[in-house]
Amino acid sequence: MPELPEVQTVVNGLGPYVVGRRVSRVRLERTDVVFPPGTDVVGALIGRLIVALHRRGKKIVFTLDTGDRFVIHLGMSGQLTLDPPDATVPKHTHFVVDFAGLPLQLRFKDPRRFGGIWWHGIDDSVDAALGPEPLSMNWRVLARRLDNTRRSIKTTLLDQTVVAGIGNIYADESLFEARIDPLTPAYELSDEQVRRLTRAIKLILRRAIRAKGSTLRDYRAADGSTGSFQSRHRVYDRAGLPCRTCKTPISRIVLGGRSTHFCATCQRPSYGSRLG
Repeated sequence: MPELPEVQTVVNGLGPYVVGRRVSRVRLERTDVVFPPGTDVVGALIGRLIVALHRRGKKIVFTLDTGDRFVIHLGMSGQLTLDPPDATVPKHTHFVVDFAGLPLQLRFKDPRRFGGIWWHGIDDSVDAALGPEPLSMNWRVLARRLDNTRRSIKTTLLDQTVVAGIGNIYADESLFEARIDPLTPAYELSDEQVRRLTRAIKLILRRAIRAKGSTLRDYRAADGSTGSFQSRHRVYDRAGLPCRTCKTPISRIVLGGRSTHFCATCQRPSYGSRLG
């Protein structure tokens, strides 16, 4: 599933083209990708101006000149790209938007349909229940959110109500960067470990954004290109391969139904006590 760096890359690619553009045509090929069911997203978009585009967690948020907002979530296999109108429309393309004066179409393709389009109108429910944005998060904010959970730190980082936008890839990579055992109960991390983890999360996410994310299978940027950060993974999807730091074979376990990759040498268990 695309995580924060992949979604931010899509937003970065779309923004210069669609912000300030007026919607001239909308084609919706499947109504079951729109939520709430029955929403007339076509009628709501025709003639409207896109005034802002941003990312919230793993969501792509469009704001219209009416103040209404709608969200596209890429799910497991979704792609949101800009393509010439005469380019072949791939199978499983569910949503196509044309803009006045723009010789490109916005196309939403999602073969597995775990993603979709959510109409939020003028309410603030886009942000409901999501944790803080990790790129601007203070370590003390993270510390408070870890205090009350006995779940492993890896499982906790995947909880979008704790931190928004982090998924399996960047949780593993951030924990390796911070030299923290993924099995450590979140509440047992010391202040210094939380500081290291906060720094690591920001570092890894920024590196991944610069590399246009990780393409393991379906993810594509807005121009259809692939990301390259997968070639820089230190632990994720490298089970059995030597650690790039110490040569210990990378371990793989399953936590909460998700694959977890780590180096048993670089990420030795080390429990501390929270001081404040």
